[in-house]
Amino acid sequence: MLVLQIQFAGPVDCSDAQFNVQHLFRKLGNEEFIGQRIILAVSQKISNVSESLLLLDPFDDSFPDMHGNMFIMIQLIEFLISDYMKIWLCCEQFDKKIFEEWVRSILKARKDLEVVENINGLYVVYIERVVGRLAREVAPAAYQGKLDLDVFSKLLC
Repeated sequence: MLVLQIQFAGPVDCSDAQFNVQHLFRKLGNEEFIGQRIILAVSQKISNVSESLLLLDPFDDSFPDMHGNMFIMIQLIEFLISDYMKIWLCCEQFDKKIFEEWVRSILKARKDLEVVENINGLYVVYIERVVGRLAREVAPAAYQGKLDLDVFSKLLC
């Protein structure tokens, strides 16, 4: 059995390297056996990374890299499906079991990403705290005419 180990969740120094790896996987995906297994492995990795994002401090240095890698992984799945799905479905030895498995895995990844998206509300909490602090700090300047009252009123909303 072919086992793909994909390590997109760590820091990557060069976006060209990410592009080259993605391009290589896209080329390998031409083969139905390999392509479907790439989708399965990447969709499972998306679920793993999304779980890591839930537990990771947003101020951790690896946080932005993980988000960038998440995009690359989702894009890779999209490319493989758009490039090869019709070809794979016409293949006589199309493996229905692996197809159903990676479809379920993509649906699980979507659900996991929805949770991450909901957690991103934390960013709203952080920015609201900053805006509240800013409003308190600039209130005297606004009443002295140093800050446009329309701008100040938007801080209070």
